[in-house]
Amino acid sequence: MAEHSQHILVEIEEHIGTLTLNRPERLNALGAGMREQMLRSLVALGENPDVRAVVVTGAGRAFCSGGDVKEMHERVESGAPARQAVEIQPVREKILATLRTMPKPVIASVNGPAAGAGFNLALGCDMRIASERATFSQAFVRRGLHPDWGGTWFLTRMLGTARACELIFSGDTVSARQAADWGLVNRVVPHDELAAETRHLARRLAEGPPIVIAMAKRGIYRSTDADLASALEYEAYAQRVVWTTEDAAEGIRAFVEKRPPVFKGK
Repeated sequence: MAEHSQHILVEIEEHIGTLTLNRPERLNALGAGMREQMLRSLVALGENPDVRAVVVTGAGRAFCSGGDVKEMHERVESGAPARQAVEIQPVREKILATLRTMPKPVIASVNGPAAGAGFNLALGCDMRIASERATFSQAFVRRGLHPDWGGTWFLTRMLGTARACELIFSGDTVSARQAADWGLVNRVVPHDELAAETRHLARRLAEGPPIVIAMAKRGIYRSTDADLASALEYEAYAQRVVWTTEDAAEGIRAFVEKRPPVFKGK
């Protein structure tokens, strides 16, 4: 199954939904209504019961170069630069909230440069697999702009304040290998193997028990701003819920019978 809008492509196959930013001639810069299209597509993937894992990637040689600077220039020349920030904010926040609350794992397949908003879009996904050609940059400062798309929040939690300050204040570009060493990406693979490696991970996740993964995702993100007691309380609640599912019985039965489990999300 495939759905297409002008700059966002969506394909669903084997319980995996793939969203592709499709503006390669502009390095997938976020303009021309892409944010709104992305939001609609992500919401639909999150609500589709046939989808168990989601992949976000870019067409061509870039993942996403961030906001469309040429569109920003037009706003500045028109004398209304601030209006764009006001118009974009609600959509941007809904995209990040959808990625975070979607009851399905989301993998960013970073095929090339991820700059500014593109970097932070990747950070908003649950996992990241990067091509050896991928690079990462908080490029906002080089345009005289403040980070958005959650950059200050994600980087501080992932890297600590000192390294977050260095990346944000300098706008320096980080290689895929360096990003992996810092824990920003799960793994780096040869460029020609990126699609296959991403598909392999997505398929593994799609074959898992959907209810357990959904509740575990919620627990992981709750714990980032909770104390240990609160995290333990949620884990106990989630464990009680999943014990009532058919998938739990299937998983235990399959272990005893020495066969792979077949999870159905019931």
